[in-house]
Amino acid sequence: EVQLVESGGGLVQPGGSLRLSCAASGFTFNTYGMKWVRQAPGKGLEWVSTINSVGSATDYADSVKGRFTISRDNAKNTLYLQLNSLKTEDTAMYYCQFSQWRGQGTQVTVSP
Repeated sequence: EVQLVESGGGLVQPGGSLRLSCAASGFTFNTYGMKWVRQAPGKGLEWVSTINSVGSATDYADSVKGRFTISRDNAKNTLYLQLNSLKTEDTAMYYCQFSQWRGQGTQVTVSP
């Protein structure tokens, strides 16, 4: 059974930082690309970032490029997202995703 468990969200002021984690199990983590997506209140799901299976290639939405960094530790079956220079518009539930599976999400709230 595929399981994805996100953590690391919280309340932070604009300009602050957070590091999200996603613990994966139930599939061969080191053979699949992974992505982060987010959903702001009242809005649809938005793709944030993708990383390939070995961590050598990444891609970012224009809205987060230069501020967020995706990474992975295949030895720990864990995906990360470093969020820097946070803005109020980054407020959302953040999910890691593998194929059609998503975790329960972790809430990021950016507020003065």
